[in-house]
Amino acid sequence: MDLDEYFANNSSYPAFKEGFKSGFVTLIGRPNAGKSTLLNALVGKKIAITSDTAQTTRHRFRGIITSDDYQVILVDTPGLHKPHDALGEQLNVSAIKALEDVDVVAMLIDSSAPIGRGDEWVAAQLKDVRAKRICVLTKTDIASSDQIAAQAQAAEALCAWDAMVACSSVNGYNLDAFLEEVVFFLPEGPAWFPKDMDTDQPIEVIIAEFIREKILLHFEDEIPHAIGVQVEEMEYDDAKGIEHIYANVYVERESQKGIIIGKKGAAIKRIGTQARVDLEQLLGCKVYLDLSVKVRKNWRRDANQIRRFGYGEALMK
Repeated sequence: MDLDEYFANNSSYPAFKEGFKSGFVTLIGRPNAGKSTLLNALVGKKIAITSDTAQTTRHRFRGIITSDDYQVILVDTPGLHKPHDALGEQLNVSAIKALEDVDVVAMLIDSSAPIGRGDEWVAAQLKDVRAKRICVLTKTDIASSDQIAAQAQAAEALCAWDAMVACSSVNGYNLDAFLEEVVFFLPEGPAWFPKDMDTDQPIEVIIAEFIREKILLHFEDEIPHAIGVQVEEMEYDDAKGIEHIYANVYVERESQKGIIIGKKGAAIKRIGTQARVDLEQLLGCKVYLDLSVKVRKNWRRDANQIRRFGYGEALMK
């Protein structure tokens, strides 16, 4: 069966036609450059969590944008950083692996902060990639025109870019321009995912990440980095229209367990209440969320434990 016949017989896919473009676009950059925020803005819904904490993104999320003329698969990556443990090393491996076999690499640079050695190191990773390279100056909503102009000039020295776009995921400025540049560089090809699919992430992974995001919002210092979340069970009650979700929050030490639970369970209750709001919007139904806190000693230094959580490259294998 040829491609035309295949797509004609699969109505969940856009019809394969001459001129239809598709491809993979990796978003890369330092932590907090705005990769996950850009992904969510382009997809039009929240599928990746965001926070000001380094290592917020631990999975290589894919967001899918499909129109009658193209399908863009955006690959969100962990921020490249100097690792301090096995988890950090895995996250860097995942981000760099995402540069392979893609059509476009978009490096995000914060317009509001001076370019530093971290940006220079990330740009150096692009030297030998075969993909087209787009420089994306993010957060223009909090940067002055002078800052953006200076950043563009500094970014020019980092790499031989095929295009450069300044945009804001918060107010939507120039997001269409970024997407137009991406589509311009994509090859003709089939739609790899159904037209109504906006991410290839398992729902359990997204739910676990939404829970972890609420922990990142409420705790500082070492606690956020020591957290891992796994969904153990999901069961839908048809009669009551409620999704029952049972998840474990893992920490590395008993003292951290006490902090996450809080006095008389107040902290874990607050986390669950806030996570449930996002989960009900995600799932489109009422949610009963049961959170347990457990200790998994020094899991960030254990490659086997990291694989159990599916963080970094482990999830992609």
